[in-house]
Amino acid sequence: MSEPFLRLAGIAKSYPGVLALSDFSMAVRPGEVIGLVGENGAGKSTLMKVLGGIVAPDRGSIEIDGVTHEALAISASMDAGIAFVHQELNLFDNLDVAANVFVGREPRRLGFLNIIDSAKLHAMVQPYLDQLGANFPSSAPVSSLSLAQRQLVEIAKALSLNSRLVILDEPTSSLPIAETEKLLKVIAGLKANGIAVMFVSHRLNEVVQASDRVIVLRDGQRVGHLEGEAITHDAMVKLMVGRDLKVGYDAPARARGEVALSVQNLRTSTFPFSQVSVDFHSGEILGLAGLVGAGRTELAHALFGIDRKEGGIVLLNGVTAHFASSAEAVKAGVYLVPEDRKRTGLLLDLAITQNITLPNLGAYVRGITVSNAAEREQAEKSRSELDIRAPNVGVLTGSLSGGNQQKVVLAKWLGMKPRVIMFDEPTRGIDIGAKSEIYRLMRSLADAGVAVVMISSDMEEVIGVSDRVAVMHQGGISGILARDQCSEENILRLAVGDWQR
Repeated sequence: MSEPFLRLAGIAKSYPGVLALSDFSMAVRPGEVIGLVGENGAGKSTLMKVLGGIVAPDRGSIEIDGVTHEALAISASMDAGIAFVHQELNLFDNLDVAANVFVGREPRRLGFLNIIDSAKLHAMVQPYLDQLGANFPSSAPVSSLSLAQRQLVEIAKALSLNSRLVILDEPTSSLPIAETEKLLKVIAGLKANGIAVMFVSHRLNEVVQASDRVIVLRDGQRVGHLEGEAITHDAMVKLMVGRDLKVGYDAPARARGEVALSVQNLRTSTFPFSQVSVDFHSGEILGLAGLVGAGRTELAHALFGIDRKEGGIVLLNGVTAHFASSAEAVKAGVYLVPEDRKRTGLLLDLAITQNITLPNLGAYVRGITVSNAAEREQAEKSRSELDIRAPNVGVLTGSLSGGNQQKVVLAKWLGMKPRVIMFDEPTRGIDIGAKSEIYRLMRSLADAGVAVVMISSDMEEVIGVSDRVAVMHQGGISGILARDQCSEENILRLAVGDWQR
């Protein structure tokens, strides 16, 4: 086994009122994949900032190639070969792939004219893309790439810096099944080339697949270390939350209620030649699966009145419904929890109270003005019922963790008696404990007679939570699976349009 080139010893970091890291130690060897897991607030982000030279630890030491440092500067971190691929990708859409990989470091020609040598630039970048198995050239505009392809550009950028440790922060959180498998192969390729990888993820089944060993953080402390066959989903969960936590479906099958929303031959503007027909029943969770670009979000947007329908009929409790806007959908009791909660689900600069009450502001009017007291009363009720972890309902929503932000999105709809509620990637970027709470809330909605639709790219989630699964392919429904038919193989075959083979 190779000797470690990077060691952290006794790292501690505190912020006012928060112990972010406490006596954390680890070593990194060439060509190993280290899974880093923990709930939101466990200390993962602080650890990455220490490694990146963004923050200095209060105590402890960082040793690189035998040289000890009290802290790293950003330049020292880069010189040590530590590179990051962040969850929020940092690319320029108006540039091509090669320009993004070497931005600020482009080869130049013609002396004092200092012109970028485009031919040399593309020749330098293409080998990195070949190494990663990219199916696009260095001349491709970044704006034309999928999210998975953009991640490869970020990894190529890391390789161009002669990286020895690549830290992947939630790399699969926005990827569906097929693209996730490709990324896992890229990780294996990096490992084979002697590059260490730190794989930070809430998708524990992927951590199991990718990692040689796993480090578990809880409340800023290293609470566990797993290797080889000891790396299991249940073992990680128990260390992360300090107890056993069932994520999957452990309740008996339930009888479906009446059809709440019936979609018949609906065509979206993205897939005008594909028709969607599916019934959403009260009292069930219908999983909506498929590959990226299959049309799941487009279907939800059409049903919620965001996008115009090209054709088809929508029946709400047997009556034809025309939602020309989201306001009309909301008025009818059809709600959407959007994929990007920060951009389209919340107003981050407003308090929890305002985010919860804004969609139904008329309900809090007393006389001729909106009653602040009535708003606070509803917000406090929601905070208690959904366990929104915040000191009070007056704090800015942007200061909350991802899981608590998602609960605020839910809170604004739950007070309005939904008939149908669609969740688009409801647990993206959310830790295992918060996921369990979101699943519980979804199930309680279904038990109360609401038709729940869950769009998810997380296979474990789709199989574990859904009563039935509808799979989309190229804008249409390629098949609907009963609960006892839900398997990864069956869903994948439907997702690629290969069910008949």
